[in-house]
Amino acid sequence: MARVAVIMKVLPNDVSIQPQELLERIKKALPEDYQIMGSGEEPIAFGLKALKIIIAIPEETEGGTEKLEEFLKQVEGVEEVEVETVHRLS
Repeated sequence: MARVAVIMKVLPNDVSIQPQELLERIKKALPEDYQIMGSGEEPIAFGLKALKIIIAIPEETEGGTEKLEEFLKQVEGVEEVEVETVHRLS
């Protein structure tokens, strides 16, 4: 089964939430067939940092990245999610 790598930008709903803390919450919330391949931080403004995550999902996921976006939006502390790039893994 082929997989797709999705690069997501996740914004916290509060400047006091650290990106690594948000990453741990996301790891716990994702389904088993979704895998975090990497992560990093991106400064936004006034101390706010976005979390950038590379997540591998099954290529056959119904609705594409929509299901992933819904999972992330339900995580406590997440204000906004944005799909930046999608790549097919071979």
